[in-house]
Amino acid sequence: MTEPELASARAVADLTDGVILAVVEIAASPERVFHAISSAEIAGWWGSTDAYRVTQWDGDIRPGGWWRSQGISTNGKAFAVGGDVLEVEPPRLLVQTWRYEDKPGDVTTVRYRIDAIPGGSRLTVRHEGFTDRASCDGHAHGWERVLGWLGAYLLGDEGRKPGNA
Repeated sequence: MTEPELASARAVADLTDGVILAVVEIAASPERVFHAISSAEIAGWWGSTDAYRVTQWDGDIRPGGWWRSQGISTNGKAFAVGGDVLEVEPPRLLVQTWRYEDKPGDVTTVRYRIDAIPGGSRLTVRHEGFTDRASCDGHAHGWERVLGWLGAYLLGDEGRKPGNA
């Protein structure tokens, strides 16, 4: 990226191993991206009017901490997802478990890696631990949408700084 622009998010699912790899390049600093994925600011960008959306986010982002999102699904039903924080190295790494409250036995792991690139940041998401092929495939499409929402949100984020969101 030479000028601020939004690159398309891409995701690939390895259905055999239950792993998703998704990536997006964003015209924002690693610090800004890290703040947007690790704070209550998530409720401001994760979702859309024609899809599910997060309405509340809480967490304690430190190794041994926790996180929890609540929202509304596409059919209007409330949902909640959360987990434990495993690793944190601001502004380049966040690793956490992911567990839907209505499916407590299905636990996956999400690893966010943020790399500085010319003009912004590259966010790479590795989501692993899927035992159901359909769920893995569906989440791959979901990550493309989510990273697109994040990129669009931060593209319109002129002048904001981490902590002032």
